[in-house]
Amino acid sequence: MKTHRYGSHPDQFCELLGEPGATAVLLHGGFWRARYRLDLMRPMADDLVSRGWATWNVEYRRVGAGGGYPETLEDVAEACRAAAALGLGPLIAVGHSAGGHLALWLAAEGLVSGALALAGVSCLAEASAARLGNGAADEFMGASSDGWAVADPFQRLPVGLSTVLIHGARDEDVPIGQSWMYAETARAAGDPCELVEFPGGHFSVIEPGSRIWPTVVDRLEALRDDLRPVGR
Repeated sequence: MKTHRYGSHPDQFCELLGEPGATAVLLHGGFWRARYRLDLMRPMADDLVSRGWATWNVEYRRVGAGGGYPETLEDVAEACRAAAALGLGPLIAVGHSAGGHLALWLAAEGLVSGALALAGVSCLAEASAARLGNGAADEFMGASSDGWAVADPFQRLPVGLSTVLIHGARDEDVPIGQSWMYAETARAAGDPCELVEFPGGHFSVIEPGSRIWPTVVDRLEALRDDLRPVGR
């Protein structure tokens, strides 16, 4: 594993595993809060590398440690630019929970070639209204009153890229309604967007060895095989 810094803050770094090629940009969840870190995605990284992928596991500033809007978004964007500068790519964003929000946001920014959201927070305004994570979306946005349209992937549709959402029907942390809303709106706007539902909870989508894991790998490989040019 190689560690690469993309900024001077202690949390502005990425872990690279595997050889350059199709690269999964891993974005951990934790409702954007500081106590959750990229170690959540290391088992996924190890498994994907064993299947021939390169992984770019991104740490970023989080709420309570210099992050939130817009710093967290600036960080994941810069991490993708750093990956491209190293010759990694094509890049496919893979995010879990709040990391799913970041993955879909990167797709909206045109910084990746596709996005896979795993139990993702895909509709930021709805997450705020439902007070998911005890008000995590409002904590993330802070005092910003005009940033929601920029930060919310749902409000950025269409993105012009292929996206896949995988979500458990029994997810109590991020209800599957988040993915229903995003997928329906994305398709209506003309985006190729697949929603895979399964009878599970919030964390099995990032656990190699779980029943849903082969589907996660399959959909990631499908995104790689159906790449569209970055940008619109």
